[in-house]
Amino acid sequence: MNKLLIALAVTLNMPFSLANETLETEAVQWLQEYLQVDTINPPGNESRAVEYIANIFEQEGIEYRSAESAPGRGNIWARLKGGDKPALILLHHSDVVPANEKYWDFGPLSGEIKDGYILGRGALDMKGTGVSHLANFINLYRQGKKLNRDVIFIGAADEESGGNFGVGWLVDNHPEIFEGAGLLLNEGGSGYKANDTIVFSVEITQKVPVWLRLTAIDTPGHGSSPRSTSSVSRIVEALNTIWENPFPPRIIPEVEKVFIERSSGLEEPYSSEYRNIKESVKDPAFLQRLQSFSASAHALTRDTCSLTRMSGSSKINVVPPEAWAEVDCRMLPDRTTDEFISDFKALIQDTGVEVELIMSAVPAISRTDSELFMAIEDFSKENYPGSRVAPSVSTGFTDSRFTRGIGIQSYGFNPLISTGDEYSSIHGNNERINEQAFKKSVSDLSLILDRILSD
Repeated sequence: MNKLLIALAVTLNMPFSLANETLETEAVQWLQEYLQVDTINPPGNESRAVEYIANIFEQEGIEYRSAESAPGRGNIWARLKGGDKPALILLHHSDVVPANEKYWDFGPLSGEIKDGYILGRGALDMKGTGVSHLANFINLYRQGKKLNRDVIFIGAADEESGGNFGVGWLVDNHPEIFEGAGLLLNEGGSGYKANDTIVFSVEITQKVPVWLRLTAIDTPGHGSSPRSTSSVSRIVEALNTIWENPFPPRIIPEVEKVFIERSSGLEEPYSSEYRNIKESVKDPAFLQRLQSFSASAHALTRDTCSLTRMSGSSKINVVPPEAWAEVDCRMLPDRTTDEFISDFKALIQDTGVEVELIMSAVPAISRTDSELFMAIEDFSKENYPGSRVAPSVSTGFTDSRFTRGIGIQSYGFNPLISTGDEYSSIHGNNERINEQAFKKSVSDLSLILDRILSD
C-alpha cells in the first residue's frame, strides 16, 4: 500500500507533503527493523545489515552489490545512474558500539517506539542516518526522474573499530564504487538550537588519528634487584614526558570559525575568549580553564595524545625484557603525519623507546563553496528562516577520512534537529531518536537532494 501511494504521488502530482508523509512512515518502520539487526562491533556481523538492506532493494527492484571484507563483515552498495556531474555518495556505517543492557531502561536492540522516541543502539550513530539515506535513495528510484549525476548508496562495515573492514577496504578493493564521485554525505553534523536559533553544523574536516605503539627493550631480572633502567621504566618515562609536555596550541582557520560561531551562545568571559581564540590560547591559564570547561573544544586548539594502553610483566616479581604502550594521538589537519611523528619522536628521544605507527589518515579539508555545501545553506535559509549553517571540525574521526583521502568533498551532515539531550546517548546508555524529528529529517534531506540532483 505504501508503494502504491508513492507511485500515485508521482503520477498524479499528489501534494508533496502527503508523498513525504508516506515516505516518513516507511522510514520509521525500516529504522525500527534495522535497529533490531544485531551489528554490535565487536564482532560486527555487518553481513546481517547487508541482508536486511538487500531484501529491501530486491523488493524495490534496485540492483546492488555486496562484498565481505572478512567472514561476516559485509558491505553493500548501489548506484542510480544520472548525468555527467560528479556523483553524490550517501554513506553510512552499519555497525554499532556495544551496550551494557544492565544500565539501559530498554533492550539495546529494541527498535520499539515509546514516549515519542525510537529506541535502540544505533538510532543516532548511525542507523537513523542510514535509513534516511536509504529512504531517499529508494524514493529517487521510485520517482524515476532525470538526475544530473549518479547517486551512490553505501552501507559499510567496521567504522566503530577503524573502518579497515569497511570503507578503507572498499577504497582499496572496490575502487569502482567511488568512480566519478565528487560529493559525499556522512555522519558528523546535524541541527541544534542555540539561543532560540537553529544552527546546522556541517563537519568539513576532522583531527587526523595518529595511533602509535611504543616499545622498550632492556635487561630483564628479578624484581628484588632493580637496575638503573628497565623496559617498564623507559615506557613510564616516555609516557610521563608526553603527559607533561603537551603540544603547543595553534589555531587553524577552520577551528577559528568554529570558536567564533560558538561564542554567541556563551556567557562572559568565554564569549569574548572564544571570539578572540587566537589570542586567548597564548594564555596557559585560559587553556587550563578551557580543558575543564570543554575537553572537546580544548582538543581543537592543538595536537593531542591520550595515554590509553600499556603492558609490562606477567608477574609481579619479574622485570620483563620488553614493555609497551599505545597512545591515541590526534593531529590538526594542517600538516603531514610524518611531520607529527617526527616531533613526537624528538620529544621522547632520550628514553630509548621505539615508535611504530599503528594507524593514520590523509589530512584533508572539504570546501565550503561546493555545490553540496551551498545546497545545505540554501535549504537552511529557505526552510528555517533565521537559521545558520556552521562549518565544524571534529575531534574524532569518521569514514570521511578515507573518502577525503581520495579527493571526494565529504561532509558530515544530517538535517535532524535535536530536541533535547538525546545526543548524550551516543555511545552511552538508552540511545534513542525523536520520532517526529527523524521523520522531518527524512523529508528535509529530500529537499537538499532535490537541489543537488536537479539542474
